[in-house]
Amino acid sequence: MTRGRVLLFGGTSDARQLCHQLDAAGVDYTLSVATETGRAMAGEIHGAVRCGRMDRAQIAAWLQAHGTRWVIDASHPYAEVVSRNVALACDASGVLLSRYQRPDAGSTLSHPLLHTVGSIDEACAVAQPLGERVLLTTGSKDLAHWRAGLPGKTLLARVLPVAEVIDQCRALGFGVGEIFALCGPFSADFNAAFYRQCRAEVVITKASGAEGGFMEKVQPCLDAGLPCIVIMRPAPLVAGDELLESQAAFAARLARWQKSEESI
Repeated sequence: MTRGRVLLFGGTSDARQLCHQLDAAGVDYTLSVATETGRAMAGEIHGAVRCGRMDRAQIAAWLQAHGTRWVIDASHPYAEVVSRNVALACDASGVLLSRYQRPDAGSTLSHPLLHTVGSIDEACAVAQPLGERVLLTTGSKDLAHWRAGLPGKTLLARVLPVAEVIDQCRALGFGVGEIFALCGPFSADFNAAFYRQCRAEVVITKASGAEGGFMEKVQPCLDAGLPCIVIMRPAPLVAGDELLESQAAFAARLARWQKSEESI
């Protein structure tokens, strides 16, 4: 089996764990990541790693060129464009697609200080009357969108400690006291102290699940009386047996896939 017969879209800690399962099962595969940061997060794995973004046509061409039989989309839950391109390419190519996505913990919470929204624009509208110092724990990709949507607010960006991300923050007008370059996830105690230190009046985050320290971000807000805005995850494009929400579910699907391949 060539490494192209299984293609895993990753760049997250979950994807790394899936790679370890593939390694343990002796499956040859390729891990596709968008950036060098994603490559570094993969760590020591046995599969090949390709780095760089692909659009729908490029994904379809890659699948055809490598005779791919199974695609696993373990990209970030909020990487809607990636997941859409992967789904369309697999559909056009007739390739099996599974989606790995952690359960969405945010949908079960209810509190007067907790505001759940479906988009950045909606989050900006909710945040407008809540406070002047807005802490963004939503990553660096959409900082320009936040800047445009919250004019006049003091935006505090908690981002990864990567040079190009810091440069992006500076280019968007974030000052020295508004950029916090840290690599999570963090404990609830750390976040509570961090919110006090940066004098946040509103915290905006994403429903990152247990692995992303979601409750560790939200609970300190509620304890301190801080409004917390949560952007909910987009609905997955894959359903049924191919929507895998745990490492155990992936292990079971992997075993079934290997068995089906043996019969070919």
